[in-house]
Parts: sequence; structure tokens; C-alpha cells
Amino acid sequence: MVAVLSAALVPAQAQQSAAPLSQPQLEQLVAPIALHPDPLLSQMLMASTYPTEVIQAARWVSANPGVSGAALQEAMQKQPWDPSVKALTAVPQVLQMMSDKLDWTQQLGDAFLGQQAELLAAVQRLRQRAEAAGHLKSSEQQRVSNVEAPAPTRAPSGGTPPPAATTPRIAIEPTNPDTLYVPVYDPRIVYGDWPYPDYEPYYWYPAGFTGYGILSFATAVAIGSAIWGRFDWWHDRVGINVNRFNQFNRTNIVDNTWRHNPRHRGNVPYRDAKVAQRFGDAGRTAARDAYRGKAEARRGDLAKGAAGAAGAAAAVAAGKAAAAGRAKAANAAGTGKAKAAAARHAKGAGNAQTAAARGKHAAHTKAARTGAGNRARTQHASRPKATAHRPQMRGYGPARGAGHRPAFRSGGGGHRVGMRGGGGFRGGGGRGRR
Repeated sequence: MVAVLSAALVPAQAQQSAAPLSQPQLEQLVAPIALHPDPLLSQMLMASTYPTEVIQAARWVSANPGVSGAALQEAMQKQPWDPSVKALTAVPQVLQMMSDKLDWTQQLGDAFLGQQAELLAAVQRLRQRAEAAGHLKSSEQQRVSNVEAPAPTRAPSGGTPPPAATTPRIAIEPTNPDTLYVPVYDPRIVYGDWPYPDYEPYYWYPAGFTGYGILSFATAVAIGSAIWGRFDWWHDRVGINVNRFNQFNRTNIVDNTWRHNPRHRGNVPYRDAKVAQRFGDAGRTAARDAYRGKAEARRGDLAKGAAGAAGAAAAVAAGKAAAAGRAKAANAAGTGKAKAAAARHAKGAGNAQTAAARGKHAAHTKAARTGAGNRARTQHASRPKATAHRPQMRGYGPARGAGHRPAFRSGGGGHRVGMRGGGGFRGGGGRGRR
């Protein structure tokens, strides 16, 4: 929104001449407000240097009618505007006038920055005319007085002291510092005959105003400590009422000098080249520093986010690795148990096979021996008795070889293969060797 408002102000700025404003032009500018109380007038001059924020504040007031006192003070702590703009939210009709007359507000601010002493001198001339015409005097709403001239400064050694200031300075103060009455008048009448027909001022009055007389007042406004501006008329400058400023803005400043802050100017250009040089570079530097600060903060946030993401990824990876490790360990443990069980099973099977083989071998051997013995006894019994021993020995020998040796080779072979390959007989043992 700031960029849009600033863009709307640029065409009016481009139409301005770079030449200093003349006395008629300066008086034309300040005529509608020259008779305002000093605190309010000084506040308006300061705020006019920030036209974009004036619009924003006026819109805020329009959207939040009736907010005043402590509630207004609390609300202003949350707004980013310059303190001079925040102060005017306590006087809604004036803030709205500045927003409605935006061209005038911008011209007033430029003149205040570029020709401050001349602008304040124009205010004093108009006050003197109104007083001379009998239209400016003290009342129950405000107090009009002459400001005493400061003591003359000391002259340099051996020199002549500077002449004392003799032109009077007129101050206008509210009778109650916590209450303001905004004056309403026609500038073409209150100052007497207006001397500049080519530069007639405009006549401002608040909506719904029904007052009468050459100079009258709008309804009283309770301002509390919101309005803190002041004038140093003999030095042609505005200042700050430190106590009121600190109370409303909740700060603790000690310097009573007001300084224009280009950071609150936005993109609105300065009319005068010297003013632009004085504040423009500072404003651009401030904006650049602010941008760098935000960029650094953003990079820091991104770095933190990346670090957090990396940490989270590392944590997830670590969790996955731990889970994989546990799974692997469990798998290894399960595999080991399975292998051990398989080994025990194989060992048991081997022992059983071995025992079976041994049993079969023993049984086969016994059977072979029994059969051979029976055959031998039968043959021996059926043969006639010989007188010579040798033929009987030859008869017994083949029977033993045919019965005992094949049985032993078969059982023995099965035993040896069973120990190595886990099989029972020669066929199983062969598979075990492969």
C-alpha cells in the first residue's frame, strides 16, 4: 500500500518548481493553520514531511473511530509511523484535513524542510496581521502572548555585540495543555484584506461545523500527552516537549531537538535538490541497511532451517541405520540359531545313521558268520571222514571268504562314507564327497 500511495504523490511533485517559494506562496501555504495553537501547529509541520504515513494514519482513524486516551496510546505503540504522525491521531479532524488536502500537505512539508526559517517567519507575519485586525486575542480556549527575546549573545573580544532582536514573536498556547480547541476561520478575512489575489488560501472547516464569527473553535479534543511539539520562535525551529513525548511514546529520550527521519518518507521524492542531497542519501542508506538486515535475518533463518532439516535427516538416517543394525543382528542371531539347530540335527542324524550302519554291519556279520558256520558244519557232516587234514582246510577256506569278506566290505564302506558325507552306504557317501 505504501508504494501505491507514494506513486500517487509523485505527479504532484513533478509539477513543482525547484525554485524557492516566494513570500506570497509561503503565506498562502500556512494561512489556513497559522492561528492554530503552537503545539498543534508544530506537530502538523513535522508530520507533513511524511505524507504517505499521514494517509495511512487517517485511514486507521477512520477505521477505528472513538479510540482515544489510554486506548489510543496503546494502539499507537503497534504502528510503524513516525511519532509526529502518531500524535495527530489524537486530533482526527486535523489529520483528515491533511489527508484530504494531500497536495497542500506535501508542499507544506517540502517548504518546512527546505525553507524552515522563512516558513516560520510567514506564520509570524500572519499572526501579527490577525492581531492588528483585532481577530487574534486570548480566550477561554487559548492564550495569546508575546515571546520574550533571548538575551543578546556576548560579542567577540574587542568586537561589537550583535543587534538585539526587536521583531515580536507571538505564541498561541491552549489554556489547558491536555485539551485542544482547533480554530476555524476564513483566511481571506481573519488577516484583514488578503494582499495576494493570485495566491488565495483555501478555507478549511471540519465536517458538520456550525460555528459562527470570524474566528471560532471546533469541539474540544482531549489529547492527554499525545501532542508534544513546541516552537523555539527566536531560533526558527521546532522542538520536542520531552516529558510528554516520553509519556505518550513510552520512551526515555533526553534530546529536545526534532530531526527529520527519511526512513518514514517512503518513496516520496524531495522537492529541493539540497534537501534531497541532505536526506535522500541518508534515506537510501537507511533503507539499504534495513534491507540488508532483513536479508541477513532471512539467510540466518534459511540456514537454521537447513541445519534443522539436515539434523532431522541425520536423525532419520541414524534411526534407520540403528533399525537396520538391530534387524541384521536379529537376523544373524536367528541364522546362527538356525545353523546351530541344523548342525545339531545333522549331527543327530549322522549319529543315528552311524548307529544304524553299525547295527546292520553287526547283524550282517553275525548272519554271515552263522551261515558260513552252518554250511561248514553241514558239509563237514555230509562228507566222509578223511584221513588227511589239508583237503578239509581248502574246503573251509572258500566258504569263509565268500561269506565274510563281502559283508565286511559293504558295511565298512558304509561306515567310512557316513562319517564324511553323512550318508549311509556307498551310494550316499558318494554324494557326500561331491
